[in-house]
Amino acid sequence: MRDAITSLIGTYDVAGRYFDRNAIDSLKTYFETGTSRIQAAAAINTNAAALVKRAGSKLFEDLPELIRPGGNAYTTRRYAACLRDMDYYLRYATYALVAGNMNVLDERVLQGLRETYNSLGVPIGPTVQGIQIMKDIVKAEVAAAGVADTSFVDEPFDYMTRELSEQDI
Repeated sequence: MRDAITSLIGTYDVAGRYFDRNAIDSLKTYFETGTSRIQAAAAINTNAAALVKRAGSKLFEDLPELIRPGGNAYTTRRYAACLRDMDYYLRYATYALVAGNMNVLDERVLQGLRETYNSLGVPIGPTVQGIQIMKDIVKAEVAAAGVADTSFVDEPFDYMTRELSEQDI
């Protein structure tokens, strides 16, 4: 797993270049948001189970067909699997928040996920919607923990959503 610093250094090292103004600005931004990233992670860690439960409840409220007979979250096993997956997304989003880098999401979550879900008949649309619901709930929780600017919280959730969403080619 790489973070914002090791990714930046790696890029400049491969090119054999010294840091330019863009690199310095990236490092400065990363360090300036460090305390907020740690506060966000602490708020998420403290309430992870409740955040996942609230996101799941909201998802099933918005899409009740998922928990009806024939729905992908129908039966206790499938319902639990859905919440388990939401917990994975939240945990890895937290890692990406702290790292300031989405690399962990590619390595641990997204590689092959779309194909796996398609082969199992798991709908991508509700998954994406659940991730966005979770983002909104997490942002509110992070703001309640005293983080004034929560815009950085969007990045890992939006990244997962973008990578899982259907794309026209």
